[in-house]
Amino acid sequence: MDEQALLGLNANADASYRQRASAYFEQLKQSQDAWQVCAEALAKGIYSDDHVKFFCFQVLEHQIKFRYAVLSAAQHQLIRETLVKWLQSQLINAQPEKVFIRNKAAQVFALMFVTEYLTKWPKFFFDILTVVGLNPRGLDLYLRMLMAIDEEVVDRDIAHTPEETRRNTLIKDTMREQCIPNLVESWFQILQTYQHTNSELTCQCLEVVGAYVSWIDLSLIANDRFVNMLLGHMSVEVLREEACDCLFEIVNKGMDPVDKTKLVESLCQVLQSAGFFNIEQEEDVDFLAKFSKLVNGMGQSLIVSWTKLVKTGDIKNAQDTLQALEAKFPLMLQLLIHEDDDISSNIVGFCYDYLHILKQLPLLTDQQKASVEAIMLAVMKKLTYDDEYNFENEGEDEAMFVEYRKQLKLLLDRLAQVSPELLLEAVRRVFNTTMQSWQGTPFMEVEVAIRLLYMLGEALPASHGAHFSGDVAKASALQDMMRTLVTCGVSEYQHTSVTLEFFETVVRYDKFFTVEPQHIPNVLMAFLDHRGLRHSSPKVRSRVSYLFSRYVKSLNKHMNAFIEDILNRMQDLLELSPPENGFQALLTSDDQLFIFEAAGVLIVNSEYPAERKQVLMKNLLTPLMEKFKILLEKLLMEQENEERQAALADCLNHAVGFASRTSKAFSNKQTVKQCGCSEVYRECLQTFVPVLSCPVQKEVLRGGVRTFLHRMIICLEEEVLPFIPTASEHMLKDCEAKDLQEFIPLINQITAKFKAQVSPFLQQVFMPLVQAIFEVLARPAEENDQTAAMEKQMLRRSYFAFIQTIASCGMNEVMGNQGAENIERVLFTIIQGAVDFPDPVAQKTCFVILSKLVELWGGKDGLVGFVDFIYKHIVPACFLAPMKPTFDLSDAQTVLALSECALTLKMIHLKRGPEFIQYLQQEYLPSLQVAPEIIQEFCQVLQQTDSKVFKNYVKVFFQRARL
Repeated sequence: MDEQALLGLNANADASYRQRASAYFEQLKQSQDAWQVCAEALAKGIYSDDHVKFFCFQVLEHQIKFRYAVLSAAQHQLIRETLVKWLQSQLINAQPEKVFIRNKAAQVFALMFVTEYLTKWPKFFFDILTVVGLNPRGLDLYLRMLMAIDEEVVDRDIAHTPEETRRNTLIKDTMREQCIPNLVESWFQILQTYQHTNSELTCQCLEVVGAYVSWIDLSLIANDRFVNMLLGHMSVEVLREEACDCLFEIVNKGMDPVDKTKLVESLCQVLQSAGFFNIEQEEDVDFLAKFSKLVNGMGQSLIVSWTKLVKTGDIKNAQDTLQALEAKFPLMLQLLIHEDDDISSNIVGFCYDYLHILKQLPLLTDQQKASVEAIMLAVMKKLTYDDEYNFENEGEDEAMFVEYRKQLKLLLDRLAQVSPELLLEAVRRVFNTTMQSWQGTPFMEVEVAIRLLYMLGEALPASHGAHFSGDVAKASALQDMMRTLVTCGVSEYQHTSVTLEFFETVVRYDKFFTVEPQHIPNVLMAFLDHRGLRHSSPKVRSRVSYLFSRYVKSLNKHMNAFIEDILNRMQDLLELSPPENGFQALLTSDDQLFIFEAAGVLIVNSEYPAERKQVLMKNLLTPLMEKFKILLEKLLMEQENEERQAALADCLNHAVGFASRTSKAFSNKQTVKQCGCSEVYRECLQTFVPVLSCPVQKEVLRGGVRTFLHRMIICLEEEVLPFIPTASEHMLKDCEAKDLQEFIPLINQITAKFKAQVSPFLQQVFMPLVQAIFEVLARPAEENDQTAAMEKQMLRRSYFAFIQTIASCGMNEVMGNQGAENIERVLFTIIQGAVDFPDPVAQKTCFVILSKLVELWGGKDGLVGFVDFIYKHIVPACFLAPMKPTFDLSDAQTVLALSECALTLKMIHLKRGPEFIQYLQQEYLPSLQVAPEIIQEFCQVLQQTDSKVFKNYVKVFFQRARL
């Protein structure tokens, strides 16, 4: 072997050696027989360096995985012999191999097994067991091989091709017939021999049993000798976690419901008499987490059995199973309320499914009602934060608790389905008790009390949040709690979690304030002062900004009396903070968007006369425009410092974004005009559009102005039109694929909205836009540049969407007046899009365009030469596209494209009549070698009036044609 190259395998080797090693690896992988030196090195133990041994196994792995079919029978034999010799050497070597080498070896053995077991090496396990006997090193490798085989053949998390799935099924069937009893016997011998002397090997073996039990005959494992041994392991500290997992797999195995109940019950009896149900005496939380998972498995297995027995009408056995199930309830509850969340989380599934059973029962016994209440109290207790939770710097532990809380929320929702009255009463009790003395109560208890009130909103369903009407008992209970929440002063509690929960709940139950609007001023004050938008925590300020805008949107009709006061109090929060003044603003620019939106909503929906609204809107927007002009000047003067340019551009963009956001309060032009606000938004346009000619930071600045124009098209309607030509001209200069792709929707919006009004502008901008698109699409890109390829695909789609918009709006003159050469060029791109690019979304759009153009120009007085184009290009496109191998008729998007293709043919028939049928019968279809009877059939279906029949026929036609 190339010793110099092998030096590069070491992680500390320098780059040139590593490069050489990589090249050598490629050479050995690909060569006809050079790999055999690796086989020899392994068989004879030539190298002691771990990296070289690993390298040799990798080369062998490549041969088995990718070149097995081209190797000779002698070479197959060589690989088998190499592996067996290497295994034999492991029993006598002074030191065992490192774990990473043992794992790689096991993978290579497993690959050889799946490749040859059914054909050349049926005695694989016999040979391996003959070599290893009861040698612990050999058994370690044998067990690793079994786990690697499980990964290759059984593991459902690994994606397999249909071919591999068939092969794996055959391997499992053959193993069940030929060797599984022997393997199970070997496991029993390993466990019996090493359970007291080698815990590592015993745990490995238990893991193997757990992995294989899901698909082998359960009676081989679920029998006295095996189960008794496993139960014995449950009392050995180093083995019990693995034993627990193994028992879990046994319990989880699908089987007859009566037998399953018996198995679970016998296990439970032994575990209980061995003292495992005394949870409070167990201190090892890792073991308890496994035990909790086992109890969960047993509980869920009994529930599955109960469900099956009820379905088959076996009432007696169903009753016995339910009794067995309810006997586990005290244990389940102990695990659910355990202070360790992992232990609690592992039992939630059993708890959830048990409640599902109770939901199905016609009447609950007193015992079952007590169980429901016990679960309820457990959930309320477990929802509570603990002292360690870090609110300022949430890490992995905090994220896990948030996930665990989601599980508990599902339990609460299920409790509400079983007994809504009970849940409402329990929450009410906890809530009222806590709120009466919130000042002296720890934050976690206050937070959870409010949280429970919040969660009721989702647990007790109400249409459109109408929790305060309908069911009187529920409405009055919720109303009482909400009244208490907003009047008891808890919004002053000095903890971020309580503050956030308070605001979340106030917004969750906004409908309460329509019933009792007298509380709105106090809640507004909480939003606006140190409790909300001016809180010391940025996290609270940020969330409250969003919640405040929702609160205002929902209840502005009740705020008329306080609007100017609110606007004054928000004044400093509505300032554009320039990039240079270094001090930290209270709100980020993203948060400010919500405040501007809220301000707009308050002004627009107020009961003020139009003149007053106009003044208030000007007061809101004029400072933005003034700052914008100053910042733009600074940006134009900033030649050198790119970082400073970016900061200024961001700030300009924020100003445009804020102005856009205020306009969200308007629904259409009427309200803009009614409020007298057209003028101030026109001024904004005059202020913002010049930024498009700025030579630096184009992407950021264009993005903001483009969004603003979209909004103004809705708000100002035709008053926006004078600004569009200049804006378009600037946006089409030096643009990238992404710029164009984002600009086209703006043109489409204008086209669809103003139609004939913008025809002169569109005729003028049409070719410059199309040429800009063609130019960007024609730019060369790196072969492997996925991003560039994706951007081009999206641009191509946008281009076709643009043509579709023009055609669909009946504005054929826009294309018709572009000169014959340009029209032809555009038409060919549409044909190309329909046929050549394997993108069903774009193909569908292209067929829609072609159909529309046939409708517009395919008649007697259409565009000169277009009929010729139909026969020479559109008709062939309708047949060539579906015949492409990339046109996948099993894909939903492609089927939609095919439907549009069929409708295009229908449209040609509609416009050209018998002439088209004659062309298909006598010229086009015969040229494709279509049989005369099929041609006849095709033309008959095409002439039927029902498009759906033809669409279905076309699919079958092309499926047949491709056979």
